[in-house]
Amino acid sequence: MPSVAYGNRTIAYSIKETNGLKSHYITVERNSGVVLKGERVTEEKAQQLILKKAKWILDKLDLVKTIEDKEIVTGSRIQYLGRKYYVQLFKNSKVSSVIIEFTESKFKITVPENYKEVDISEALNSFFKRKAEEKLSPRIKKWSKETGLSFNELKFRKLEKTWGSCTPSNTIIINVDAVKLSWSLIDYLIVHELTHTKVKNHSKEFWAELSKHLPNWKNLDERMLGMKL
Repeated sequence: MPSVAYGNRTIAYSIKETNGLKSHYITVERNSGVVLKGERVTEEKAQQLILKKAKWILDKLDLVKTIEDKEIVTGSRIQYLGRKYYVQLFKNSKVSSVIIEFTESKFKITVPENYKEVDISEALNSFFKRKAEEKLSPRIKKWSKETGLSFNELKFRKLEKTWGSCTPSNTIIINVDAVKLSWSLIDYLIVHELTHTKVKNHSKEFWAELSKHLPNWKNLDERMLGMKL
């Protein structure tokens, strides 16, 4: 695996040749590590691209290390609206199901005595769906009014491979996990899908329309590609 030195750290990376991309993108994920995606380039050019984003890559690598796939316990961190919040877990023999409370500074999770980890997972999914509907619905209406891009229906679902989509009938579907993103990336996702109500593909016309409403879309698109779904 190729690597490049940055300060006192070494960044190992892999290259995934992807034809058709307008530029090169870098993603950082737990299982696949640092991946450079785009047209074929020389080793020297690949290293230049990695070094250009080295600080961002190292920040992402450090963040990925903090993401726990194991059970939720006191001291765990849960991501919400772009930040990771401390978790306090309480057992209570008087409750029959998992209770999720968010206090603006931490998550308080109350569980029955004989709970299973899947119970917490399901409760968190329900929490994020409610919050996505509550916080993102007015945001989409606001952007629709500002951009003049209208949609027919809005749905929130748990999606595995995409942050959102727009159907041929202009129904916008948003991944409930989008509420974990920062507001800047949530806005990018919303405007991206609203733009698809006018242009159904990712042609030059699409990006031109998107840039009318978000001039910094390239930076936001790159950040979105680096987010773990």
